[in-house]
Amino acid sequence: MLLRAEDAKDWFYKGEGAANIVLGYCGSSLSLVGKVLRIQKVAKGRSRSPNGCFVLSNHERLVWRDIGELLECTSKDAAARAFIQHVMSNPLDSKHVDAGILVHVSKEFLEAVEGNIKSQRPPWRVDASKIDVLHESALIISDHSIISGTPKHDLCIAVEIKPKCGFLPSSEYIVEANAVKKHVTRFKMHQFLKLHEGKISQISRYDPLDLFSGLKDRIHLAITALFACPQNNFRIFFNGSLIFGGLGGGLDNTVVQSHKAEEAIVDLISPSGLQLASFLELVAEAIFGSGILDKLLETQQLDVLDIEGAIHVYYNIISQPCAICKNLIDAELLHQYSFLHSLSLEESLKIVRGYLIAATAKDCSLMISFSCTEAGHNASDCNSASLKSSNQCYNYKACFIDLDLKTLEKMVHYYKLDQKIVDFYKTSGEIEGNPSILEVEAHLEKKN
Repeated sequence: MLLRAEDAKDWFYKGEGAANIVLGYCGSSLSLVGKVLRIQKVAKGRSRSPNGCFVLSNHERLVWRDIGELLECTSKDAAARAFIQHVMSNPLDSKHVDAGILVHVSKEFLEAVEGNIKSQRPPWRVDASKIDVLHESALIISDHSIISGTPKHDLCIAVEIKPKCGFLPSSEYIVEANAVKKHVTRFKMHQFLKLHEGKISQISRYDPLDLFSGLKDRIHLAITALFACPQNNFRIFFNGSLIFGGLGGGLDNTVVQSHKAEEAIVDLISPSGLQLASFLELVAEAIFGSGILDKLLETQQLDVLDIEGAIHVYYNIISQPCAICKNLIDAELLHQYSFLHSLSLEESLKIVRGYLIAATAKDCSLMISFSCTEAGHNASDCNSASLKSSNQCYNYKACFIDLDLKTLEKMVHYYKLDQKIVDFYKTSGEIEGNPSILEVEAHLEKKN
């Protein structure tokens, strides 16, 4: 399939992340109804993506040498598809993963789309990046904010949840000064730094350990906390359109909190007389009943050494002196890390592969879409959920999205960010409750 300039009118702006823009389809092609198109962005001021060159670096080709299709990829879209299909589908269960279909896009199509959607994009996104009009491919993916095949007159409501890391690390390579990592979740620690940097306006009470607990009450507690403070971690869609949740990248002025959210939820559940709280309970019921997060947790736990151990193995693979050990004077730590630096190349590759797969699993999103159904009449490709307080049943489908490959070179960034998060939390994290930025700054000033 090749999308040309005349096809641009059939695609509308649906949303975007740091690397991609997602377009919805409004044309008449039956093969594209219920699909979205994911196209690459490029930061303003940066060079465009070269076509025809291998996506993976030489060291990455070493890490993923067993995945032949990935090694041959000459576009980021092809690499994303190959990685999802050949690496992420197995641990997460292929029925909950959508690798998409690669399509060709003309420069004229991308230029036309860029002009059509500019006014719909958040201004700060427009200032930061634009469509990479020299990129020759894109991904067609199912629209997981709707249930395909649902009659148009039926209501479909979906939630997107970014679960984040669902376990506490226990690696022996976490230095004693950072032992707090073994007792406080990465999500909670990062909230304090984000507040300080002005990326959020309040600290969320969400605890990923609740969501991954496997206990219905704790899962419901997690969903309620996400709804109360969605940030970039919780969104609600009504018939495919975003009606509630963060757009990402800024404070509350980038958050959609429309009255339509509650209206849509009430409409969906009105046959049983349920209210908003019951919808959140329904989401928790679907997560609990499906057990879908069990697979995600197992995949996240492929990070066996934590970044404080994995960073040393990374330097084994790139055959450079370890920048971490270079600055160490603690003989005991140097001795401990010497074991990691004595590992064989094969052992090093296995550890780093596991870390990068886990990094994708810690940063992905879970989409769950719901529609009403009569008791005992759920669609063949859907699961069903109901609440004790209601006789109404609901079809639902769950799928993981945003499963792109993390680049090997980001290992250094991950290590530096990890240290920054922990260091800041050790300074400011003693504040109890849900502090404001003023309280955090006052606390830091007092400490200093």
